[in-house]
Amino acid sequence: MTHAQHQRVFGKRSQEHILILASGDKVRHMTVKPWMAALAFCFIGVFAIGYLLATSYLVLRDDLIGATMARQARMQHDYEDRIAALRAQVDRVTSRQLLDQQVVEDKVDKLMEQQMALTSRHGKLGSLLDRAESSGLTGKEEPAPAAQSFAPDAKDKRASISGGADAINKLLTGNSEPADATPDNTTLAYVPAPETVGDRADRLFSKVTLSLKGVEEDQRSRVDQLTADAGDAADAISTVLNRFSIQVPQQTAKADDDSAVGGPYVEPESDDDFNNSLAQLDTALTRLEAVRNTAESLPFRNPGIGKDITSPFGNRRDPFLGRLALHSGIDFRFAPGEKVRPTAPGKVINAGWTGGYGNMVEVDHGNGISTRYGHMSQILVKVGDTVDRGDVIGLAGSTGRSTGTHLHYEVRQNGRAVDPMYFMNAGLKLATYIK
Repeated sequence: MTHAQHQRVFGKRSQEHILILASGDKVRHMTVKPWMAALAFCFIGVFAIGYLLATSYLVLRDDLIGATMARQARMQHDYEDRIAALRAQVDRVTSRQLLDQQVVEDKVDKLMEQQMALTSRHGKLGSLLDRAESSGLTGKEEPAPAAQSFAPDAKDKRASISGGADAINKLLTGNSEPADATPDNTTLAYVPAPETVGDRADRLFSKVTLSLKGVEEDQRSRVDQLTADAGDAADAISTVLNRFSIQVPQQTAKADDDSAVGGPYVEPESDDDFNNSLAQLDTALTRLEAVRNTAESLPFRNPGIGKDITSPFGNRRDPFLGRLALHSGIDFRFAPGEKVRPTAPGKVINAGWTGGYGNMVEVDHGNGISTRYGHMSQILVKVGDTVDRGDVIGLAGSTGRSTGTHLHYEVRQNGRAVDPMYFMNAGLKLATYIK
């Protein structure tokens, strides 16, 4: 079976489309294939879509441009807001740093003021402590090392103030970096804020202030204790001096005595309790020094320490006449040529041969009291000399009315002989107050 027959049997033959073009006598025809129709359709579709898009662009161009500009404006505003926020944050950080710096400077100024106040007090207190030491109230102490570089040792009798300067140096030179969060608290919802310079300054300032207050309290308590000790010592010495009817010198004028005072009015330097305590200590030490100097100028010591007493003061049988007679002094057994020293400083008012005293030296100690040293083999001073307790005024012997080598020691008050033992016993009570 042929191919034509096959088409006739199974279906109709498809008709081809022919496009005829006539122009005058010329006639042209073109067979239109299916693919050509499809291509033409696609071209027309593309053209239509392009036309629609161009038309839409021309219609919606202004809206698109406006939307784009609005978006750019929003982005610009967002950037500007972000920049403003960052600038505000930088300003806050800068302001906080300036505030922390001001806080630190203020606290350092306060520490320096306290340091200067303690330095001034230390100078005043140092001179008073030296006077107290010379008066026998305190002993030299070795300062113990400080437990902390900024905490002065409260046991130091001079209440050292060097800790204040160390604390200020630590405050200025310490590490100012805040502490980082630990790995444990980074997983928490709340992370503690790092310590700032101002917070660290507050903490150190509080610690140093407490330390300096401790120094001040130590100084105050020591001043109060020294004032009480000076008053007690002055009272004890005054009691002994009053027992011998010796007038205690008054070194300070009475508060209500304004008969011979004057001068321009000037505001007081300070009216705080510490300076008042220093003034009270100064007054107490002045009084103690006055009564102590008076006591040290009087013959309260033993002229023959460790020597045997061969004859006491009072009535006895006269070794030459064999009858009752008053012995106006105390005899101490001395070796021939042994040095004789006075029992108190004074001025020599008699030096030479004096009747039954033999070679005798008399020393005036003031307050109507004098001492006599008799029976010496040699006199080493002359009238008018000023002698101290360590000076040698003569050598022991047996001149005058004497039965053997000894020292006749005699104490006279207002020209009347008194028992030297009273003075020596009082000297034992005053041994802790006088040299």
